[in-house]
Amino acid sequence: MKVSTDCFPCFLRQTVTALSQFDLDDGSMFDVIRDVLGVLKDVDTTKTPAHATTFIYRAIKQRIGRDPYAVLKRKYNAFALGLYDSLRERVFQSGEPLWSASRIAIAGNIIDFGIYESFDVEKTIARALDNSIAVDDFDFFTEEINKYEEVLFLHDNTGEIVFDKLLIEVLAGMGKRVTSVVKGGAVINDATMEDALELDMQQFCKLMDNGTDAVGTDLAFCSDAFIKEYERHSLIISKGQGNYETLDGDKKKNIFFLFQAKCDYIASHLNLTKGSMLLKGQLKQ
Repeated sequence: MKVSTDCFPCFLRQTVTALSQFDLDDGSMFDVIRDVLGVLKDVDTTKTPAHATTFIYRAIKQRIGRDPYAVLKRKYNAFALGLYDSLRERVFQSGEPLWSASRIAIAGNIIDFGIYESFDVEKTIARALDNSIAVDDFDFFTEEINKYEEVLFLHDNTGEIVFDKLLIEVLAGMGKRVTSVVKGGAVINDATMEDALELDMQQFCKLMDNGTDAVGTDLAFCSDAFIKEYERHSLIISKGQGNYETLDGDKKKNIFFLFQAKCDYIASHLNLTKGSMLLKGQLKQ
């Protein structure tokens, strides 16, 4: 995927939304916006929207010196943990734990401060469990999971990672060895090692970070240690729109994208409507 003209209003909206998390005067806000406009002036339109967003958030953090979403990330981890026990019971009593857990993981992708100012997590979970989804490669997903002993799991957002934990627990119960990957630094509300440890993810999987604060999984920014793991694994579960933007088209891996199409541009790229849910498989060639 490449940056579209439709992305630019979203870049600016994300900037203003991030700045609203701080108690800044107008002058300070304008300073950051000028920094971001400098980034946008030089944006590489041959790259993905996620690539551009990486430099926008770096500009914000450099000017402000703090993570805009630090408080909200803790809040939504706590909120999601409050739902965990009831959702876990529902998953393991469903008769199809893998199906239920994958649907809940997709629903959790609604928690995204970079895109939405408000969202209804519980309503979205109900929609994922009680209705069909726009792209549903679950049978294919099951076949591929049964073929491999190891899975590389790429996380997206805080809060959402609680629901990912359910899916990883199911995979571990199937005898799969899961390597769970978070961001190497704070960006938007993406999960970091601090979140993974807070949620005790290591009881079901091996934890690592990808060595970068870049949006999505842009291999040009990732650490050598992560790239080694990425290249070693044949099966990848990729959460979120940013990971889809950066990994779509990688024909060297079997990748399953679990996410929601949150903007008109992504939805149009997929020939879907905004808000569509996907479990989309991409096989290596």
